[in-house]
Amino acid sequence: MPNIKVVDMAGKEVGSMDLSDKVFGADVNEAVLHSVVRAHLLNQRQGTQSMLTRTEVTGGGKKPWRQKGNGRARQGSRRAPQFVHGGVVFAAKPRCYRVTLNKKTKRAAMFSALSGKVSEGDMIVVDSIKTDDYSTKTMVSMLKAVGSKKKALVVLDTNDSVTIKSLANIPNVKTVQYNSVNVYDILNCDSFIAARGAVEKIEEVYA
Repeated sequence: MPNIKVVDMAGKEVGSMDLSDKVFGADVNEAVLHSVVRAHLLNQRQGTQSMLTRTEVTGGGKKPWRQKGNGRARQGSRRAPQFVHGGVVFAAKPRCYRVTLNKKTKRAAMFSALSGKVSEGDMIVVDSIKTDDYSTKTMVSMLKAVGSKKKALVVLDTNDSVTIKSLANIPNVKTVQYNSVNVYDILNCDSFIAARGAVEKIEEVYA
């Protein structure tokens, strides 16, 4: 059973907590992680791109020059792909990029992502992440004190608008609640910083 220290917002160790083997001590399955990240990125695509083929471009009804006798290659339309303002070969058209994965795969990827952060020492548990006033300075000090790296994902256990807004202006910091954290965000951060309450709720949901 993995054990991790718990610090306060000043970076001082205030205790430790045992983590669930199922959630934070699983083997890292890179194939499953790749599948889930690929699906996540594809599902972000709107698929609304639309280009014009040579049959859809305006104009080009008249043959640009006669078929023979001028020394140039024969052409039938000014709107052929090789001409400026011509149509596009194999033009992109609106389509759906959505990929669906089963629940078992998603859960396995979440366990792998969380376990990877613990094994690499990139998970930081803070006893409580909270500020009573809107203060970006307080949150910057907290991140520095707990040893946050360049890109950080901060996971809260409650929808605290004051804390969320205080973190919003800090570059390379993303704030989410425990019930909206995803595999891509976990892998995309250098430091996974979670409130103790958020860790307990994640274990409650998945374990």
